[in-house]
Amino acid sequence: MDESPPRTRRRGAALEATILEAAWDELAAVGYSRLTMEGVAARARTGKQVLYRRWRNRPELVIAAVRHHTGSIADEVIDTGELRGDVLTVLRRMVQRQRDLGPDLVHGLMADAPDLDPRFFTIMHGVMTTVLQRAAERGELETADLPSRVVTLPVDLLRHEMLLTSNPIAETTLTEIVDQVFLPLLAPRSAGS
Repeated sequence: MDESPPRTRRRGAALEATILEAAWDELAAVGYSRLTMEGVAARARTGKQVLYRRWRNRPELVIAAVRHHTGSIADEVIDTGELRGDVLTVLRRMVQRQRDLGPDLVHGLMADAPDLDPRFFTIMHGVMTTVLQRAAERGELETADLPSRVVTLPVDLLRHEMLLTSNPIAETTLTEIVDQVFLPLLAPRSAGS
């Protein structure tokens, strides 16, 4: 006679956490390119239709698993007290995330970018908007109301850099993006000019 406790059906947050942990473990075991919804479902001991009810495709599931495991850069936008420091901190966190996750995962997700929900791309816009609003409140900028492409320029340039190389991103690259491109672009909009 089987003495094991009766199996309860997982639902809601408990089921989602199980799936996200399974996705993270599957990612570590097989890598992004070989990860499948079927493999994650098997590891989570559920049907793949359960996954598809929550995530439209593999890249969205993987991003959810990464956020579940490591958090999101948007969870805490660090305030260093100055615009330059804040932007560099955001870029450094992006680089650290790439190091932690590995270039294969980052490149795989970038290659699958057309399959992602467009809201995925607004997260860093929100982070940079927070940074720019704080700078405007401190008087470093006349306004934080800037064109969208200007707002995300530093993170977009860094993403471009990440896409083009599998080498670690150097600190000099980050300071060049901030000091030679982004801050000079904002200079005409700076307070007192």
